[in-house]
Amino acid sequence: MDQSTLDEILDKPLSKELLARDLARLAFVAPDGTPRALPIGIFWNGTEIVMCTSKNARKLPALRRNPAVALTIDTESHPPRVLLLRGNAELDVVDGIPDEYMRWNGTYEMTPEQRAEWEVGVRALYDGMVRIVVKPTWAKLIDFETTMPTNIEELMWQQQERQSA
Repeated sequence: MDQSTLDEILDKPLSKELLARDLARLAFVAPDGTPRALPIGIFWNGTEIVMCTSKNARKLPALRRNPAVALTIDTESHPPRVLLLRGNAELDVVDGIPDEYMRWNGTYEMTPEQRAEWEVGVRALYDGMVRIVVKPTWAKLIDFETTMPTNIEELMWQQQERQSA
C-alpha cells in the first residue's frame, strides 16, 4: 500500500477514534509455525502503535524470528467499527516502565486512589519491559456503512450486476 493511501485511511476520524482505544488484537506466527492472536494494550503516538510487555513474554521469540504482524482494533457495538493494520514489529528492551505503558492504561476507569495503587504495583513488578513498535504499512477501515470487508463488497457488486442484467 502506498504511503498516501495509508495516510488517508489513518487520518479518517473513525480511524483516529479507534487508534485512541486501549486494546487491540495482535496476530503473529509462533515459533512452531502456528498462528497466534492475543489482546494487548496499545498506544498510538501518531505514526506508530506501541505495545509493551514483560521481558520474558512468550511472544518475543516469535516476533524476533518473524516480525510480520497484523493488528485489529474494533468496537463492541453494532455495527462494528474495525481498523485492520499490518506491519513489522520492532522490539526495544527498556529499563523501567515505558511511558506508553503508563499512558495506555490511563484511559481505564480508575479512581485516583486505584490509579496510584496500580502504578505502585506496576513499578514494583517490572524492572524493565519490551516496547513492541509497529509502524503500519497497510490499513483497512471497515464501518459497515461506507466500507465493508472486501468479500462483502464483492458480493454486493455481484448482486448489483445481477439486478442490472
